[in-house]
Amino acid sequence: MKLQQLLSHVRRAVDDYNMIQDGDKIAIGISGGKDSLTLLEALHSLRFFYPKKFELRAITVDLGFQNQNLDKIAEKCKEYDIEYRIVPTEIAKIIFEERKETNPCSLCAKMRKGALNTAAKEMGCNKIAYAHHKDDIVETMMLSLIYEGRFHTFAPVTYLDRMELTVIRPLMYMNEADVIGFVNKNDLPVLKSACPADGYTKRQYVKDLLKKLNQENPGVKNRMFTAIQGANLQGWSVTDQSESHSPE
Repeated sequence: MKLQQLLSHVRRAVDDYNMIQDGDKIAIGISGGKDSLTLLEALHSLRFFYPKKFELRAITVDLGFQNQNLDKIAEKCKEYDIEYRIVPTEIAKIIFEERKETNPCSLCAKMRKGALNTAAKEMGCNKIAYAHHKDDIVETMMLSLIYEGRFHTFAPVTYLDRMELTVIRPLMYMNEADVIGFVNKNDLPVLKSACPADGYTKRQYVKDLLKKLNQENPGVKNRMFTAIQGANLQGWSVTDQSESHSPE
C-alpha cells in the first residue's frame, strides 16, 4: 500500500468521526509494532495538508522487557520534528514475575494505558491516537460476543472523563493486511514483540478463527464491520459527529 492510499483511509476516518479539530495536540502511543508506526507515518503526513492544524507528540510505554532498542523510533521522531518520550515502567515484572498472571493481557493493557494517558497529559496533549485497525475492531466484537455474551466493541472516538482526554482511532478503516503491506513497502523500524504471551492469547485465537471464517466465507470480516457500523452502538453514528466529543 502506498502512502496516498493510507492517507485516503485515514482522512476518511478523521472526517467521518470529526476526530481532529484546530489546535489539537495529539499523542501517538508508539509500541514499536507495525500498527503504531503506520499511524505515526499517517498523521505526520496528514498534518501537512489537513485544513485543521494540529500538533503531534509520540510516547512509548516501556514495559520493562529486555533487549528493546528504541533508537530507530527516536531517530524517526527526531527526523519528523515530533517530541518523543519513553516512559519506563515495571509492568512486565509486576505481571509475569510478581503476579504470575495466566491471562495477562487485560491487566497489561490497563496499566499501559494508564501510563500513556498520564504522559500525554504531562506533555500538554488533549487527544491520544490509538492504532486500532478494522481487524482489531472486529476481533474485539468477537471477543465480547464469545466471552462476555454481548455485541460490543470500542468506538472510533472515546472521551475519557477522568483524564479529560479524547481517544481517536484514525486507522479504523484499514485492513491489517494493508498495514503489513505499507510497513513492508516503506521498511519501517518494527520491533518484534518481547511479550512471552504473544501469540498465545484469546485475541490470537479469535484472529485465527476470523481468518478461517474469511477463507471459507470471503468477505465475512467486512460484513461484520458493516454490522458494527449499523448496530447503533454508542459513538458509531457518523451523522452524530458534527459536535465535538469533548464537553466543550
